[in-house]
Amino acid sequence: MWVKAVEKAKTTDVDKVEQAMIGIEVPNMTGGIAKMLPNHHLTKPVLIGEIQEDGQFDVVWKTKGTVPGDAWSDFLPGSKDVVSDWVKLKCGNYNTKTKKCSGQNYE
Repeated sequence: MWVKAVEKAKTTDVDKVEQAMIGIEVPNMTGGIAKMLPNHHLTKPVLIGEIQEDGQFDVVWKTKGTVPGDAWSDFLPGSKDVVSDWVKLKCGNYNTKTKKCSGQNYE
């Protein structure tokens, strides 16, 4: 993914590569495709497994497709109103109620 982002950005400048990485898709380790989202998290399948006696996992359930990674939990009071979007909001911890970014941003 990094190589594709460098090629897209035409530089190894970290900030430019970071922005170029959004939207890039690469094969993931489960045989599917991972995509970098605007929140800097990947799409990926979710698998639930049982640990076997030999230490390996037996997959007992998996999603039909990929699930978008989320930077914040919808179930915790301190983060349920927070979103991450480095494209439109230019912020990794934007509070949707206060309409403020409470950390580093690109503005």
